[in-house]
Amino acid sequence: MNLSIVIPLLNEEESLNELYHWIAKVMQSNGYLYEVIFIDDGSTDKSWEVINALAKDFSEVKGIRFSENFGKSQALHAGFEKAQGNVIITMDADLQDNPEEIPELYDMITNEGYDLVSGWKKVRYDSKIAKNLPSKLFNFAARKTSGVQLNDFNCGLKAYKKKVIKNIEVTGEMHRYIPVLARSAGFSKIGEKIVKHQARKYGETKFGMERFVRGFLDLITISFISKFGKRPMHFFGTWGAIALIVGFFFAIYLGIDKIYINPSGRLITERPQFYIALTAMIIGSQFFVAGFLGELILRTKKGLKNYIVKEHF
Repeated sequence: MNLSIVIPLLNEEESLNELYHWIAKVMQSNGYLYEVIFIDDGSTDKSWEVINALAKDFSEVKGIRFSENFGKSQALHAGFEKAQGNVIITMDADLQDNPEEIPELYDMITNEGYDLVSGWKKVRYDSKIAKNLPSKLFNFAARKTSGVQLNDFNCGLKAYKKKVIKNIEVTGEMHRYIPVLARSAGFSKIGEKIVKHQARKYGETKFGMERFVRGFLDLITISFISKFGKRPMHFFGTWGAIALIVGFFFAIYLGIDKIYINPSGRLITERPQFYIALTAMIIGSQFFVAGFLGELILRTKKGLKNYIVKEHF
C-alpha cells in the first residue's frame, strides 16, 4: 500500500464527506493504493455516523472511535498503530489542509529520501491576533529550544516514512513536536514544504489559550526528554553528584575546623554550614533516587496506552 492518510477529528460532521471525496479524487488521479483512517476523538455530533456511512460505501475508509475526548496526540497514536501504508500522511479534518499537496509530499518521502516532511502554512487565513501571533511566538520558541529548524510546528499536514511513526510515541500534546521526537529517535532528514492554507469552511476552531499554554509546557518537557529521556540518570546523577560533593566538602570543613582550628567554638549544629551540608547531601541523594526511578520507569512503560478505543473497523 502506498499511502495511509491519518485524520484525527472532533465534531467535524459537516466536512467529512467533502474531505474524503477530495482525497479520493487526488488518490485516484495519481493511481495510489491508499487507506483513509478517521479517528473520532470523542465527538458529540454525528461524525461517527458519517464515518460509518463512508466505510460502507468505500473499502478504503477505516475508523477508530474513542470513548471520550483524549486529545489529538492520542488520536494520532491510535491512527499510527493502524496505518499500513509505506508513507503516512496526517492532516486535519476541517478542510484547512489541502489534499492536493499529498502527491508532492509523497514524492519527497519516496524519491528525495526524507524521513519526515512538515507542511508550512506561510500564508494563513486565521485570526492574526488570536492564532497567528501566538503561533509565530510558539514556533520561534520551539526552533530555539529543540534545534529543529521548522517554520510551522503546528501544521497538521505532514508526511512520514512508515518506520518513523512505528518508532516514536506520541503522548500529551506532543503531536506538535513529532519532528523533535523523530530526530531524537535517529531520523534526522527532516524537510519542510510550503502548503496552501484553506479558510475554515465549517464549525469552529479548537485552538484556544488552554492549548497554547499546554503547548509551551510540552515544549519544556520535550526539550528535556530529547536530551535526557533515554538516560535520566545522566541528568539527575550529575546534579546529585554536584550536591553531594558540596555537602561532603562542607562536612569536612566543619570537622577540621572543630577538631583542629577552633575546638572551643560553637557546636557544629549551631553553625549554618552544618545545615548547608545536610541539605546538599539530602538533595543529592534525592536526585540519585529520581534518576534510578526514571531508569526503572523507562523499562516498564513500553506499550502503555492512555486512551480507550470504543469502536474500530
